[in-house]
Amino acid sequence: MESAERNLKLRPMEASDASAVVTIQVASPEIAQWTEHDYERLSSIGMMAWVGEVQGVISGFLVARLITTELEILNFAVRPDARRSGIGRALIQSAFAWGKGFDARSAFLEVRASNRGALQFYKRHGFEETGRRPQYYSNPVEDALVLTAPYLKPDAAAR
Repeated sequence: MESAERNLKLRPMEASDASAVVTIQVASPEIAQWTEHDYERLSSIGMMAWVGEVQGVISGFLVARLITTELEILNFAVRPDARRSGIGRALIQSAFAWGKGFDARSAFLEVRASNRGALQFYKRHGFEETGRRPQYYSNPVEDALVLTAPYLKPDAAAR
């Protein structure tokens, strides 16, 4: 798919987006499988979420929260037919910017050990493996790798 970035609109997730987000999630069985109700109540339980729309169609989402000085990415996916088009990059950059606004010093997440595509994506965005959670996932049972990315200082990003 060609780059969707020029037609991409990022915005905070709304409760009415839950059905579309679950559709993306179901097409991404490697991520955590939440219910529509889980997505509908995110803002009321202290989480932030964004959706990426391309020509009015929700094509990706990311859910995060702050834990003291860390940004935790809780769930994140792009529609399979829209991957590698810049949507994931835009969503993760938006989450990083949000975390920096609250003085977060790093970001972390868990990912299935077998999810090679996600591991490559996260590596390109500065994440490194910092731990393992045995049998973290079910359906199928699988270890999670804990990945962490320190935030770059603004002057370091310019080098």
